[in-house]
Amino acid sequence: MSIDSLRRSARATVSGLPPGFWWLWLSTLVNRTGAFVLTFLSLYLTAELGHSAWFAGLVVALHGLGGVAGSPLGGVLTDRWGRRPTMITMHLAAAACAAALAFVTSAWGVAAVVLLMGVAMQAVRPSINATIADTVPDEDVRRAFSLNYWALNLGFAVASIAGGAAAFLGYRTLFLVDAVATLLCAVIVFLRLPETRPERPERAAGDAGPADRVSMLDVLRDGPFRTLVLLNLLVCLVFTVPWIGLPLTMTGQGLPASSYGMVIAVNGIVIVGFQLLVNKVTERRSPVVLLTVASLLFAVGTGATALAGSPVAFAATVVIWTIGEMVHVPTNAAATARLAPEHARGRYQGVMGMSWAVAGFVAPIMAGVVVDGPGPDVLWAGTFAIGLLAAAGYALRLRRALGGAPEETVAAEKTVAAEAVPVEAVEAVADRKGAGDGKGAEPVSPSAPASASGA
Repeated sequence: MSIDSLRRSARATVSGLPPGFWWLWLSTLVNRTGAFVLTFLSLYLTAELGHSAWFAGLVVALHGLGGVAGSPLGGVLTDRWGRRPTMITMHLAAAACAAALAFVTSAWGVAAVVLLMGVAMQAVRPSINATIADTVPDEDVRRAFSLNYWALNLGFAVASIAGGAAAFLGYRTLFLVDAVATLLCAVIVFLRLPETRPERPERAAGDAGPADRVSMLDVLRDGPFRTLVLLNLLVCLVFTVPWIGLPLTMTGQGLPASSYGMVIAVNGIVIVGFQLLVNKVTERRSPVVLLTVASLLFAVGTGATALAGSPVAFAATVVIWTIGEMVHVPTNAAATARLAPEHARGRYQGVMGMSWAVAGFVAPIMAGVVVDGPGPDVLWAGTFAIGLLAAAGYALRLRRALGGAPEETVAAEKTVAAEAVPVEAVEAVADRKGAGDGKGAEPVSPSAPASASGA
């Protein structure tokens, strides 16, 4: 592929998206560029404050536990308050927690701050995802999520390099920089990002309650979406395990810690370098096919770790499951937006985010127990089996709900609707409206297909 063709491909990938999306993209990039807390938290707790490795692991797990509560909370606030107020509030809360870590030194004080930070950081994600779904046309939603994910990883790569180079300034200084970056993110949202929450639907005749009342229980009763969440939980477990199991496996084979650093860096390098190309290849593909292929890549990539014995071989396995990650994350977010009614996008994204948070809490514990017990080979065989199970689930259980590419489905629905309604019927409806019959049929949002409302 020539340089010109690559340039044209990149231009096509980033063109045609509304300005509001790009301000959100910029806020994500700024936020992640200053994300130093989680990267250096364990080193700060052990090297600076003198706590044990066990306590450092507990504190990091508390961050994930906070996310389990924060994700549904953020989803509810996104639909009730609005996208913009939720983003601003949670960014400010996360900035306050990052600043507090620079001054709080007691063990349980640090644990409490990290727990609250996990709540705030995870609570902002449903509002970001809902804003993307509100702002971007249906046919471009997956591309927009891919670009936002690219910004997240690009910012994280910059933060890792800059943080390592600036560590001589002290961990507390890095935490304050994190707070400033998160505060700047809130300022960008406040100044440049408009509210995008859809207008609330009108009440049906005789209905005393709000028409847009959707509880978390209602979301979980949505059959296709519930299946999507459970399958995503399986994939998230497979995706999270290498971050704990891979260094344990490599050190168990006698490889130095520096080898793990170089191997895991491949993940960020591949995403930053090839996310736009992956976007082009996967454009207009069926989400069911993409999610199935991504699960297979996770299964093969993590399963092959049991066969690796050198840094190069371990790096090759990372490349495989990283490609799965680049395909899965934006496709899953777009599928969530597609199944969610417009007025409940926050809650749907909140429940989906909770599956990521649960995996982030469970997988480290599970990986440690399995490696210390049956051994790393059993761990990687388990991730291989779970990945295959997820792939089968996507292919067999979500074919009807997510069968085609979004733009193909929308076009097909419009064609069917146009062919199914005779001109005489349209004229009859117009006559009734002209006669004063105000009971028109409620329009169906393309983002909430009929198959998504099943129990």
